Amino acid sequence: MSNIRSEITAGMGLITLDRPDALNALSLNMVRDLYTLLTDWRDNPAVDAVAIRGSNKEGPFGAFCAGGDIRFFHSAGIAQAEEEKQQLEDFFTEEYRLNHLIFNYSKPYIAFMDGIVMGGGMGISQGASIRIVTERSKLAMPETNIGLFPDVGGGYFLSRCPGASGEYLALTGQMLIGADALSLGLADTLADSADIESLWSDLTTNPGLSIADRLEALKRNLAASTPVDHQPSWLDKSIDFCFAKASVGEIFDSLAEQNSEWANNCIAALRKRSPLMLHVVLEQIRRGREMSLANDLRMERDLVRHCFYTKHLHRSGLTSETVEGIRALAVDKDHSPKWNPGSIEQVTPDMVAPFFISPWSAEEHPLADLS
Repeated sequence: MSNIRSEITAGMGLITLDRPDALNALSLNMVRDLYTLLTDWRDNPAVDAVAIRGSNKEGPFGAFCAGGDIRFFHSAGIAQAEEEKQQLEDFFTEEYRLNHLIFNYSKPYIAFMDGIVMGGGMGISQGASIRIVTERSKLAMPETNIGLFPDVGGGYFLSRCPGASGEYLALTGQMLIGADALSLGLADTLADSADIESLWSDLTTNPGLSIADRLEALKRNLAASTPVDHQPSWLDKSIDFCFAKASVGEIFDSLAEQNSEWANNCIAALRKRSPLMLHVVLEQIRRGREMSLANDLRMERDLVRHCFYTKHLHRSGLTSETVEGIRALAVDKDHSPKWNPGSIEQVTPDMVAPFFISPWSAEEHPLADLS
């Protein structure tokens, strides 16, 4: 398998993402291999539970998954060849199908979210039965940095964070360090990174115990290291007040009225994001809050098509927000994206609304069969 190592030991299906040079960013082949593996193991009586981890250049753990392969998104987004264009379409369809499979997996699925967990890494971990972070975990959905939106079910799981923190995380891309994720409901337990390898090994070293007993032992061990009431330093009391506002403009106005260091930092961060996508993302989170996961993923599949082929604004390829954002961050690395429109004040409802109109009929939608 491409950059995926797997084995079955003592009833545990063990997966290691093995693309450390790219921080285990997901390629199309990795998505396909994960889906095939998890589908096979779901129906395999020799597998009672699944655990997944990442790897770094020194070995296992220390990096989980940095997301999708955005360099591939850029090259495929500007490609003229139909084959490359189709690969881009296939990537998002198949990645979202994988996310849905994990959220609805019929066997326990344990995610060891040590190190970087961003974008697509959240998509293959948020549906886990047990989500384990360490003090060096760094979780984020930073897609507005590249003119995209928090996909892989982000509209579903971010919108279910407490209060308006989902809007805050989606719009700003705020990074969560370790226990921060517990407070937002994006992790279940905290482990010391020094212990995580033994926790992984313990899942298979007592084959005489049932899987249920081994998982209970894992939970007991984790409970001892998990803080009961952790408050992130950035979790300002004004988040719910400011980010619950009805529009992006009102959020900015509310932040400006706070006249605090936290609010000013929020404004500075948001001013660097794609103004158009800030409006789209706020609408995504608000809609996602009322949706099932399947409907949210269908909405996100619509959104991602519009991001690369923004027909209602006559933009695609190099002129799309997403390709431009990736260019600035990961290709040319000038960190100076030329957003269009250039400010939130220039974004109109007519620019945003078509993102939420599906380019497919309900029957023809590539994710029509998700339930």
